[in-house]
Amino acid sequence: MQNDIKHIRKVISDNGLRVTPQRVAVLCALKEMTSHPTADEIIQHIRKEDPHMAVGTVYNTLEVLTEKGIIKKVKTDTGTMRYDAYLDKHYHLYCEESNRIEDYYDNELTSLIEGYFKKKNIDHFQLEDIQIQLNGKFTK
Repeated sequence: MQNDIKHIRKVISDNGLRVTPQRVAVLCALKEMTSHPTADEIIQHIRKEDPHMAVGTVYNTLEVLTEKGIIKKVKTDTGTMRYDAYLDKHYHLYCEESNRIEDYYDNELTSLIEGYFKKKNIDHFQLEDIQIQLNGKFTK
């Protein structure tokens, strides 16, 4: 855990932000919660350790971390805003029935999409990121 906190502090600092206990707490919570939590779920998680963490502070911190590219927003079909601390290339499997999101890694799919756009050479467009959400139902 101590190495995780060191890494989190470094990520914050490397992105030109001042390392604050609030930023560390929010990013730690996101790393611990792999369920793509909502802001409210993050607040509940943090308040187990720090019951005085202000709601506004968490929302502001999430915005700053998103703007700096440290985390990403994931919007579900129901309009719920969730957050993802894992930035490596992956996709999301989403079940509207349970509102559950899971990461799905597939290098073959990524290569296929990147190759397709490279081959198509679309004028005035450079592919920078791929965000795909696959909607379905989890059976387990």
